[in-house]
Amino acid sequence: MKAVVYRAFGPAQKVLSLETLPAPELASGEVRVALAYSGVNPSDVKARAGARAGVTELPFPAIIPHSDGAGVITEVGEGVEPARVGQRVWIWNGQWQRAYGTAASEICLPQEQAVPMSDTVDFETGAALGIPGLTACHTVFSGGEVSGKTVLVQGGAGTVGLLAVQLAKWGGARVIATCSAAARDRVLAAGADAVLDYSATDLSDQIIAANDGQLVNLIVEVEFGANAEVDAAVIAPNGRITAYGSAKAMQPALPFYPLMFKAVTLEMALVYLLTPTQREAAIARLNRALEAQALSVPVAKIFPLAEAAAAHEAVEGGDRKGVILLQTSENPMK
Repeated sequence: MKAVVYRAFGPAQKVLSLETLPAPELASGEVRVALAYSGVNPSDVKARAGARAGVTELPFPAIIPHSDGAGVITEVGEGVEPARVGQRVWIWNGQWQRAYGTAASEICLPQEQAVPMSDTVDFETGAALGIPGLTACHTVFSGGEVSGKTVLVQGGAGTVGLLAVQLAKWGGARVIATCSAAARDRVLAAGADAVLDYSATDLSDQIIAANDGQLVNLIVEVEFGANAEVDAAVIAPNGRITAYGSAKAMQPALPFYPLMFKAVTLEMALVYLLTPTQREAAIARLNRALEAQALSVPVAKIFPLAEAAAAHEAVEGGDRKGVILLQTSENPMK
């Protein structure tokens, strides 16, 4: 099979190479998936660069990166229903705690990590569901239904943020989002009721004003450390803050008492470590949103497998208007 491989941490152009490797062996309880696309996420490029906290050496001698992907099941192992052959699927945790991920023409993995996908969902969308899709879905709904509530999405122009806006709106919430001034129209088009410039000096006041003078019930937070004071000011009593990132302030100062005296629930969400119950709930809800055509995943650019390094650099460069994908097959399945 064709696969992108790295054997050392370092810059993408230096350490990533396209190689021909033996096809992976299929174990009991697994499926073999012929991949159409592989999703490239910030966590993938950080792992390749050696930028993950506490990780000082490669966990495996050779790594095929990427956890997200989509394709068709071509073979099943012992204990898997033969009827799954030919099934269109999207993949989660493809390379999480495993050596071989989705930046390849095929992958073998436990059958539960290959989620059946409706014929109405294209493979490009499927390749973005594992991390961005599930993160957005979990952060919006981990505390329950949002119908009739106000959801603030901090960072609504990022891929996760844009999907969170769409999901919260589909779930019946009033949605306020923050982003750069340049991204405002894109976030409004995703369904936000109000879009505010995250750099505003009076952002807290603007958020409350956008909610008719009321505090918000839920905050989906991409930069917890940078936004902690604003979040504490605008969250309602018994509200919830679900944070999935804090890259700008990795050791944030916590406004403990302002949060405690509102009895706020603070959740740190890591999509790789969702419990089986949490993941099943997020997958089911995500699939319902897709069936309702309530979710559109923006694709910024698709790179051929041979240009994996350029794809990683595109993610590292930031300022993307959608996901970055690798086309893992010369003729992607339809």
